[in-house]
Amino acid sequence: MGDARNERPYIFNTKEIEGILPHRYPFLLVDRIIHMNLEEDEITGLKNVTVNEPFFQGHFPGVPIMPGVLILEALAQTGGILVHQKGYVKKIAVLLNVANAKFRKPVFPGDVLHLHAKGIHISGNGGKFKVKAMNGEQLAAEAELSFALVDKDLL
Repeated sequence: MGDARNERPYIFNTKEIEGILPHRYPFLLVDRIIHMNLEEDEITGLKNVTVNEPFFQGHFPGVPIMPGVLILEALAQTGGILVHQKGYVKKIAVLLNVANAKFRKPVFPGDVLHLHAKGIHISGNGGKFKVKAMNGEQLAAEAELSFALVDKDLL
């Protein structure tokens, strides 16, 4: 019988992501990883945006819109999973810089974000990703994210 992970429509589920990232509810913003190519430094995650997200209580009552900074955080977490899978398992990717961020379309409850990260540079000290969040065929957000790799024991 084949590897069950090859037969399912995703690479990592939420429980498996919790084994990689230090984030927990309400700040774990990646629900699944559906694509990963370590040779090309590419990864795609999913974020199911639900009406019961805690940030919707205040952003904005009556017209709930997902905050752009949380979309960027979801994209950064997706990149962090790729960094871990590239072998940097004793380190954590810490966000250093956000450049050229653009928010193209608002994200509402019920939307499903496809979180794409493409490594521009990844090394033992840190690196940079080009990221984009897609809501269906529509670009919701894009940016370049730089990160440092910090020893887990130092945090």
